[in-house]
Amino acid sequence: MTVSAVSSVSDSGSASTTKASSSLDKDAFLKLLTTQLQNQDPLNPTDSTEFTAQLAQFSSLEQLSNINETLSTLNLYQASINNAQAVGFIGKDIVANGNSIEMANGQPVSCDYELPAAAKSVVVTIYDATGNFVRDYETTAVAAGKQSLTWDGKDRNGNTVADGTYTFEVQAVDQKNAKLDVTTFSKGTVTGVTFEDGITYLITGKNKTAIGNVTQVTQAAASAT
Repeated sequence: MTVSAVSSVSDSGSASTTKASSSLDKDAFLKLLTTQLQNQDPLNPTDSTEFTAQLAQFSSLEQLSNINETLSTLNLYQASINNAQAVGFIGKDIVANGNSIEMANGQPVSCDYELPAAAKSVVVTIYDATGNFVRDYETTAVAAGKQSLTWDGKDRNGNTVADGTYTFEVQAVDQKNAKLDVTTFSKGTVTGVTFEDGITYLITGKNKTAIGNVTQVTQAAASAT
């Protein structure tokens, strides 16, 4: 709203004119309204309609301020709940949208993906942490739906690769050689949680997965004794 200038008397008795800011909080608005009433001309008082409108604006301003405070409190409360829930993921197995795989002790790992339709050909390509080509696999006549390819942990020359994080890419075409939109998944056991820039990440091995990308959570299998 636009507020007219209000005349007031300074300590020295001289009249001065102060212009209110066009952006007021509720306390400043109430002070300004009170000053306006105190300095109105008794022979020409403030119009009742205008005064009622100003009161209504003050009421709306106060309600909006209270709503903002309530929303801020709710946001903090929701964030604390989300953080507490995230800690509950520790020790669980998760599946998330992504294409990272973790190689450990030369054990086979699965490259999981989903096809929207049956594929004439599927090529799964594996890369190391720096993006260098490691190995690829080609499969034909693959049905629609979730699929998994097991990588034996060897490169294209048959050598066992070093432990660490790798990525995989899946390219597929249908019977008409049209490219299919493939969704890839990452798996892992959550070992920790980290919070960065307002986003909660679940730690699996050396990977970080945004909690919003998680599609499945299961109880981790008990280790053999």
